[in-house]
Amino acid sequence: MDIRKYQSEIGFFLLLAALFLLWFMGRFLNLDTSSLQAALARFPLFFRGLTFIILYVVVTFFVFFSKDFFWLAGALVFGAVTSTLLIVSSELINAFILFFLARLLGRAYVDKRLSSRYRKLDEKLAGLAFFWLFLMRAVPLIPYRFLDLAAGLTRIRFRRYLAACALGTPLKTFWMQSILVSVGDNIYKNPNAVVEYFLEHQVLLFLSFLYVFGVILVALKMAHRG
Repeated sequence: MDIRKYQSEIGFFLLLAALFLLWFMGRFLNLDTSSLQAALARFPLFFRGLTFIILYVVVTFFVFFSKDFFWLAGALVFGAVTSTLLIVSSELINAFILFFLARLLGRAYVDKRLSSRYRKLDEKLAGLAFFWLFLMRAVPLIPYRFLDLAAGLTRIRFRRYLAACALGTPLKTFWMQSILVSVGDNIYKNPNAVVEYFLEHQVLLFLSFLYVFGVILVALKMAHRG
């Protein structure tokens, strides 16, 4: 049997197997915000930030839905501005890894199996206006991990996608970190504390309305593309 004939299928199978393995391993990883805060406090500021980035990239790669843990810990340890810079840097690294993981292992299979209908959709996605790529990162209706993987499976050029990530990710991140610095883990435990915070900070309340409006725009655009 000529394995080269099935190279795209093998690559796609390896991608799916890797994602399943990461999801399975992540089920056994227990994350604790206070432990991370205590661990980071032992380092000087520069190494504290570097350690945060390394842990963020490694852990969120293995546990797709663990970023909320790092966002909260980052806000409490570094404050809104510094934690935003650290998280954005980590997200750009993750975008690079996941985009090319999907591109190298899955793109050939997807291109081979696309029907004429979905091939046209693929072409439309490749020509998607930069504004929409930016908006999808600024108001991620789709979680970043899945958006990174999906972009790698399409014809979207990495430089365009990376530029959208670099410009769009800080907006949502800083908005979220500003809230977490003041509200802390009450954002998950006490919804009334979040409401009170927004009532006291009218600018962030206005930005939140813009965020929701952006989510609606992205949802309508996705529905139209489908």
